Amino acid sequence: MVAIRVIREDGADPAIALPSYETTGAAGADVRANLPDGAPITLKPGQRALVPTGLRIEIPNGYEVQVRPRSGLALKHGITLPNTPGTIDSDYRGPLGVILLNVGQESFEIAHGERIAQLVVAPVMQATFEAVEALSDTDRGAGGFGSTGRG
Repeated sequence: MVAIRVIREDGADPAIALPSYETTGAAGADVRANLPDGAPITLKPGQRALVPTGLRIEIPNGYEVQVRPRSGLALKHGITLPNTPGTIDSDYRGPLGVILLNVGQESFEIAHGERIAQLVVAPVMQATFEAVEALSDTDRGAGGFGSTGRG
């Protein structure tokens, strides 16, 4: 178990729950909107917004937190994240905001305290990048998008 330290932003509503796993098998902890003055945000079709969570987090070295869409919001309302998965690096200490995008056909209201995304904690490895004269051969080679069959 990895501990993620959390602090609330000044002015954040302390009644809004910290990120939490809704089931024992959940990979992602739901994070909630913590909106200034509790006023909802309305996303029109095609519109995006940075939704505050009222939190700052401390991630241990060697880990990241991935920010992912909630499947129910995506399926039922077309609400997703344009940069999914978003990555929060272990050395970031600023406000945690979630960029939401409405790809649906109708406006969507984000309520104060609503679960807006999932946070997935994952280990990270850093690599070295080395300039070489050639790469090793594989059966696939340079075949790109769709090269192994349909979708």
